Amino acid sequence: MAKKILIAIDDSENAQRAAAFVAQTFTPDSRITLFSVVPDTATICEMDSPELTPYFVTQQSSFCTIEAKKRELMENALTHAKNDLLAAGFAAEALKIKMEAKKKGIAQDIAAEAQAGYDVVVLGRRGISGIKEFFLGSISQKVINAVKDVSVVFVN
Repeated sequence: MAKKILIAIDDSENAQRAAAFVAQTFTPDSRITLFSVVPDTATICEMDSPELTPYFVTQQSSFCTIEAKKRELMENALTHAKNDLLAAGFAAEALKIKMEAKKKGIAQDIAAEAQAGYDVVVLGRRGISGIKEFFLGSISQKVINAVKDVSVVFVN
C-alpha cells in the first residue's frame, strides 16, 4: 500500500541514511517529500540599518557568503537523497523537495509539516550524548513529542 512519507533532510550523514532506509524499506509507489528546514539568518544579509554595528557592516558580506554556502549544502543533500530514491525505483513524480526557512524551530516546523497528511515521518538520529540530550533535547525527541497521529521512524 502506498504511503505518504516525510523525510527530514539536513546536510548530515544521518539524514542520508534516513533516505536510504526509505529506499530500502518502502515500496516505490509511496509518495515522498524530502523536507528541509533552513535557519533563517539570511535576512541579516538584506539589512541596511543604522543599528548594525560598524564591525558587522564590514563583515556582512562574509556572513552572507556563509549563508549562501549553507543553503547550497542543503540543496545538495536534498538532491543526493532524491537521486538515491530515484535509483531505488521511486518515480520522479512521486518525489517532492521542499525547503523552508525556519518559522518556529526546526523540530516544530518538521512536526507542523508532518501534520499535513503524512503517514510516516523518517528522521536520522544524530546521537548526541545522554547528558547533552537531557539538557538540550534532540530534534528527534522534540518531533516525536510534537507529532500526533503520524508514525515516526528514527534511523541510526
